[in-house]
Amino acid sequence: MPAPTRTLERPPGAQEPGGPATGGRGPGGSGGGEQTAVPATTPARIAVWLLVGAITALFAAFTSTYLVRRGEADWRVGPLPPILWLTTAIILASSIALQQARRHGQRAAMTGLRIWLVVTTLLGLAFLAGQLLAWRQLVATGIYLATNPHSSFFYLLTGAHGLHLAGGIGALLYAVRRAPAAATASAALDVTDPVATYWHFLTGLWVYLFVILYAI
Repeated sequence: MPAPTRTLERPPGAQEPGGPATGGRGPGGSGGGEQTAVPATTPARIAVWLLVGAITALFAAFTSTYLVRRGEADWRVGPLPPILWLTTAIILASSIALQQARRHGQRAAMTGLRIWLVVTTLLGLAFLAGQLLAWRQLVATGIYLATNPHSSFFYLLTGAHGLHLAGGIGALLYAVRRAPAAATASAALDVTDPVATYWHFLTGLWVYLFVILYAI
């Protein structure tokens, strides 16, 4: 005669064996994925978005004046330094590098986080050096701030963007020192995410200015 069997019912709210489906490798996890941190709203993130809004308004005013001014009879567009194509590629590469840093931060891979933050910083410095070289090339051809309205706007727009980017490099240097020392992935992202938001914004802003200066 077969032995009687019992059916065990899982209590309400109980989870499948192997722990919650978080994709992590924590206690009870299946080990099938890597632990990632979820960004939270912090005062630093809010402050960065407010700053982005203010800078957007500033450059909207600049470019609106640019578009109005270009219709005047004395508007002359001279050749722009070819190095601007290289600096554009550099700043795009810096945003890619910073996104790599952020991915390492999400996985609490602090060594990779530091390496990619340093790479981003070096690319940012290279971008600024290229912009200064572009100014030098213009000066060498006799194009100065007051040469014509277009050259005035070129120096104004690139100079204002460069100043904001220099501030971003300062923020990157802070992140290089603080983020890899964070105890958790969430703490590392609290440092890197506001910097990444600001830096990606400056990358997009430069592409916008580049199109304005070259095509309009």
